[in-house]
Amino acid sequence: MEIRDLIFDVANATEGVGALQGTLKWGQPSYLKPETKSGSTIRLGVSKDGGVALYAHCQTTIISDFRGLFPDEFSYEGNRAVRFAEGDDIKPDALSLLIKSALTYHTKA
Repeated sequence: MEIRDLIFDVANATEGVGALQGTLKWGQPSYLKPETKSGSTIRLGVSKDGGVALYAHCQTTIISDFRGLFPDEFSYEGNRAVRFAEGDDIKPDALSLLIKSALTYHTKA
């Protein structure tokens, strides 16, 4: 719930991306910006190793760009997710950058 709340907080604070829509994709809570199509869908789910994962589209550079900024601060699942074990600090200031990058992915030149 903490990550979900952060997704909505970042969406509300990010100018020009429109209303956030929650839906289910592959049985996972997913969030996108259908009004403006400014970003790529992000999803919350269970990672392969257990725990929670924040997924981004694997054919984007969202996760790899984020890993370049924070190579050791998070656990990654390839180029598709940031993983969190139960009790992990989600590091909201850093994770906000990933969420904003996903929500504005299609606005980058």
